[in-house]
Parts: sequence; structure tokens; C-alpha cells
Amino acid sequence: MPAAKSRLSDFLPYLMSVTTNAVSDVVAQQYQARFGLKIPEWRVMAVLGDAGALTQRRLVSSTRMDKVAVNRACKALEERGLVRRSPNDRDGRSHHLELTSAGQQMHGEIMPLALDIEQRLFAALTAQERKDFKATLARINEQVRVLESAGAADRDDQA
Repeated sequence: MPAAKSRLSDFLPYLMSVTTNAVSDVVAQQYQARFGLKIPEWRVMAVLGDAGALTQRRLVSSTRMDKVAVNRACKALEERGLVRRSPNDRDGRSHHLELTSAGQQMHGEIMPLALDIEQRLFAALTAQERKDFKATLARINEQVRVLESAGAADRDDQA
């Protein structure tokens, strides 16, 4: 008798998580081997390279990583001279983080590699499928924001 199909194999959040982890592992192997970067460090560098100087709180929000992971990544990058801290004139309790010139140079070297990895990972999809996939991910992310906002409102109502 064939084994019953697991409901977990039909649970989209699980499938997304497993796929995301698999993709991250492929990418991480490349970044670790060539640049000595762990996944959290690369994510922080990628966001700073794209957005410019940000507070650690904004990095947590932008990367969707735990604040401890962001803190460790920032510290490691700072120790390597890839990120620098500067005072936050708007909030004396925090600071801005930004790529140094060495960090910008490394970011510039990583991006072609990242784009090559993306091309190889998604080679099984047509150009239209990749476009549709990006649009679908954007819609899912927007729905997450809606649900998070609703959850925050519910918590405020209960307080």
C-alpha cells in the first residue's frame, strides 16, 4: 500500500521555507568561499548597498532577520572594515550603519556573482515565468504586511 501523502507537502509556507533555505544554501556556499561572508552578513551588505545608511532597527525590518543576527552581522562586518557606524542625529540612542569604501567594493564584486547565481537558479523558468514569480512574491509580501498590520491592531485593541 502506498504511503499516505503528507499534508505538510501541500502546506505552501513550509514549501516556501524549504525552498528559500535551499536557495540560501547555494548562494551562501558561493559567498562564503569567495568572500568569507555568512548569509546574515551578505544580507546586511546587500541592503546597505542598495539603500545606503540605515539604523540597525531598519536593517532588522528590511532583512526580516532577528535583531541578534543583524547585530552579529553588523559587528563582524565592522570588524572587517566593510561597515562603519555614525551617529544618528534624529535619535541619539541609535546610529547609522553604512558600507565603507572596502564594503562598496566588495558589494560591487558580489553583485555580478549574485546575478549569475540567480540566472542559474531560475534557468528552468521562462522570462515570463520569472516576471510572474516576482509579481507573485510581491503580492504575498504585501499580504504579509496586511496581516501584520491587522495583528498589531488586534494587539492594540486588547491592551
